[in-house]
Amino acid sequence: IRKNCPFKIDIGAIFNHKPRIHKSIQPGNFRAESKELVFDIDMTDYDDIRTCCSDANICHNCWTFVKIAIKIIDRALSEDFGFSHRLWVYSGRRGVHCWVCDPQARKLSQSARTAIAEYLTLVKGNDQQLKKVSLKQPIHPSINNALSIIDEYIETLVMEQDYLSSEERCNKLVRCLPRRYSEQLQEDWKARNETSWTRWQRMESVLNKDTDDRTCKEVKLQYSYPRLDVNVTKGLNHLLKSPLCVHPKTGRVCVPINLKEIDDFDPFAVPTVSQLCHEFETRTDGKKDYHCTSLAPYMTTFVHFVTSLQSSSSAQRRKSGATSMDF
Repeated sequence: IRKNCPFKIDIGAIFNHKPRIHKSIQPGNFRAESKELVFDIDMTDYDDIRTCCSDANICHNCWTFVKIAIKIIDRALSEDFGFSHRLWVYSGRRGVHCWVCDPQARKLSQSARTAIAEYLTLVKGNDQQLKKVSLKQPIHPSINNALSIIDEYIETLVMEQDYLSSEERCNKLVRCLPRRYSEQLQEDWKARNETSWTRWQRMESVLNKDTDDRTCKEVKLQYSYPRLDVNVTKGLNHLLKSPLCVHPKTGRVCVPINLKEIDDFDPFAVPTVSQLCHEFETRTDGKKDYHCTSLAPYMTTFVHFVTSLQSSSSAQRRKSGATSMDF
């Protein structure tokens, strides 16, 4: 790696033959044998609802979307699917990646990966579609769990994004609602000069008077629920940037994220390659170890993850060996 000095490193599947000789393998005989189950959350997929930034740009305000996404997806992977070894990594620019490394996850077929991605997808439709979330009764427990997480952040999100600060933004939201609500809310909002959060609360009050409370939940989900790149998850041949490499455009290191400190994670405070070089160059004791750099706390998270995965794999091998000895 030091000799070739790649500008980025991507990781894909383990194949039954060396990938560099795949052209010499007969069609159908070259296939992926295992691959981590991966997820990609990219802020550009939120451009229809975030008001602070667009395209590749991010700020602390729109990073709230990422916090919500990580908590919702991680809870589902842990509680709904039983996956234990999940590593969340900052992409180095405008999003995060999740690597699920459980043995059963690595062996999943493309159809199984697609099913998991679709299970976690609620926001559907193109840029021209106004209403992108439609719930059925009874609402699935996983969706209710997601709404509980969203409720922790909804006030902050509405205020940061200022969803209802102008007539244009108000009109955009009410177009997602049944007409019996939209006309009333538009009149109420025009009659009062209120903050986005006060207007949002007024909207919730109106919608929740209905015996069918799906509309209010659909709005919350459309304006905050995770947007996954399904193709990244389902494709066995899809490549994903390696953890701990350097993003070629920002220079930021793709650091692991400690889920216990997710609310304090700052994408703008992660180490950059130039910062690390400076930290090494200015040391007077000659040591060239990550423990002495700003990368140390992130490496602690990574080492803990790898150690846990190795321990689990060793225990599974011992269990398999003991089973094979039974006769």
